[in-house]
Amino acid sequence: MIKIYGIPNCDIVKKAIDWFKQKKIVYQFHNFKTDEISRAKLLEWINIAGLDVVVNKRSTTWRTLSQEKQQEMQNTKQAIEILMVETSIIKRPVIENEKGLVIGFDELEYKIKFGS
Repeated sequence: MIKIYGIPNCDIVKKAIDWFKQKKIVYQFHNFKTDEISRAKLLEWINIAGLDVVVNKRSTTWRTLSQEKQQEMQNTKQAIEILMVETSIIKRPVIENEKGLVIGFDELEYKIKFGS
């Protein structure tokens, strides 16, 4: 089962969801804002993709963090604690299935990992 993690009003998440709908690929959506994200899941993503890929340093939320908090984000354990509260800093969408993980919108990667 494909699981898409994100925020429903995010343009990139909408683009990904539209891609899956056009390809008639079934997925499950996990909304960061209403459905919490676990430490274990964040650690899994960081271990697979790396902290720099999981953290969206272009986000408005990232820019509003203090310099101290931004520095803390360099430490995985501290970063996870911040990401659990500030889910808007997680790069979106995060899409996973048994074939792997894709973070962001990459149509070629989607075709490889999710079909069509």
